[in-house]
Amino acid sequence: MITIGEYLKRERRKNDFSLNELSKKTKIRATYIEHIEKESWEKLPEFPVVQGFVKSISTHLKLDEKQSMALLRRDYPPKKLMINPKPDVSDKIKWNPKLAFTVGVIGVVILVFGYLFYQYLNFTAPPQLILEKPKEDEKVLISQIAVQGKTDPEATIKVNNQPILVEKDGSFLGEIEVYEGTEEIVVVARSRAGKEEIITRKINVELGDED
Repeated sequence: MITIGEYLKRERRKNDFSLNELSKKTKIRATYIEHIEKESWEKLPEFPVVQGFVKSISTHLKLDEKQSMALLRRDYPPKKLMINPKPDVSDKIKWNPKLAFTVGVIGVVILVFGYLFYQYLNFTAPPQLILEKPKEDEKVLISQIAVQGKTDPEATIKVNNQPILVEKDGSFLGEIEVYEGTEEIVVVARSRAGKEEIITRKINVELGDED
């Protein structure tokens, strides 16, 4: 079965026309005539223009215009844009009560899970611990030393294994006994989940001799 390109090329050669000669007669670029004969449709203008080219070529080659048009319509490919058209604007998501309810529910779920996750992190994280007293390498001249600082309100505090009361705001203040040879104060804050935060301070104990 002959195609439109083969048909026009065959008839052009029968008439002993070169591409340039036919171009001069039809006022169509020689490259366009060649693309039609090779059926390189992607290199040609839109279909109505190609249709005009084929009519003009058929006229100058004294061909049956109806036959040429029938072959062209049969062989010319459908437009790719018709295969994959752009989505219509009407297909876009429209805001409605059902969508608003769904979005609201999702938002609440995200907030709840976010809150629970935050609480979980707080529960499993070690408590904060700030130690204000004693200072590093503090000199101690008596058998008791003040220990002061701040932690989480629900945490417990032990200093050298001696418990100290934690106030409602998380602050703590107490005194522990020290002896000659005590070199450090170890403060341990422990959360309800059993997580610990530890601060160690060096001290210099220099107790005077008793009479």
